[in-house]
Amino acid sequence: MIQENDHPPFVAIDHVSMRFGEVEAVRNVSMLIGKGDIFGLVGSDGAGKSTLLRMVATMIKPTAGKILIAGMDVVSEKKKVKNLIGYMPQRFGLYPDLTVDENLQFFMDIFGIPRGERKKRREKYLGFSNLLPFTDRPAGALSGGMKQKLGLACVLIHEPSLLILDEPTNGVDPVSRQEFWDILGEMRRVGMTIIVSTAYLDEGEKCNNLAMMHKAQVIDIATPVAIRSSFPTLEAAMISRLQEADADTAKDRFTFKI
Repeated sequence: MIQENDHPPFVAIDHVSMRFGEVEAVRNVSMLIGKGDIFGLVGSDGAGKSTLLRMVATMIKPTAGKILIAGMDVVSEKKKVKNLIGYMPQRFGLYPDLTVDENLQFFMDIFGIPRGERKKRREKYLGFSNLLPFTDRPAGALSGGMKQKLGLACVLIHEPSLLILDEPTNGVDPVSRQEFWDILGEMRRVGMTIIVSTAYLDEGEKCNNLAMMHKAQVIDIATPVAIRSSFPTLEAAMISRLQEADADTAKDRFTFKI
């Protein structure tokens, strides 16, 4: 059963699984993501978060189940769906020898941005990212946080309806992380739907809803407040839930052996 959401669903993930040979990377995952929401994925390393995001982004086909974006199937209607999506993987493909401006122009070429729109979008997205003073600097000479903000500007340049981000602030300094999330907040205010995986639980607090993944499965979907519940922090709640999940698995295995 797909979890209900307060907003009209924009992304529907229904009993989705993904196998790579003998390895089950995602197992029977279902969730609804409301239009205009920031939906977070948190969990242990290797839990299946990146694989799930790649399936939503049409990069790989699910082994089982169905994913709909704006009512369109990501497999059978892939070309239509791709026009709605901006996807930023963990290692985003900036060109280090090109300047900030040249990287942005390159992505505008890829997305076919009309000539009359280019100046306005350049000013808008480099302005959001605080990169206008650095337009002539090679991307390879930027700090880690500035590279991530340039990557986000390149992903946003075609103004997608759905933004998919895979641990975009991993290793970024706290100030740049806050600036990055300020941009996401602005995108949400104009109606963009955002799915983001994060290793930072303070970022999880900024999401409307969180899905907690562990060992290829979703073990909880709720608001950050509901997940935190009686715990002092979201981190403490998450550690407790992961330990419970491991204990249940061990118990099932022991019962099976008997």
